[in-house]
Amino acid sequence: MDYKKGNAAGSTITRNIREISKPTGNIYEAIAVVAKRADQISIEMKEELTSKLEEFASHTDNLEEIFENREQIEISKFYERLPKPTAISMEEFMNGEIYFRNPAKQNAK
Repeated sequence: MDYKKGNAAGSTITRNIREISKPTGNIYEAIAVVAKRADQISIEMKEELTSKLEEFASHTDNLEEIFENREQIEISKFYERLPKPTAISMEEFMNGEIYFRNPAKQNAK
């Protein structure tokens, strides 16, 4: 997923609990869905950052050869400026972009 094009907030937003709990009917279940999606986003972002930074990795053991690479610093700063995974997942949840189900509720019917 392209998190660069998302419109998630970069800072904290106060949310209405009733709006958050509408899709699930339960605030705790809604927060669990958002948290699981935030974990997925966090893992994806970390893997993407790690793969980009591996290009700059030096595979020698000589500490004298380690130097600052401006491109590497810019990539790291870019990822630091992105919205946090929780903000992205909350935005997806509020827009109805997350698929979720509760097997316990489905089996009870």
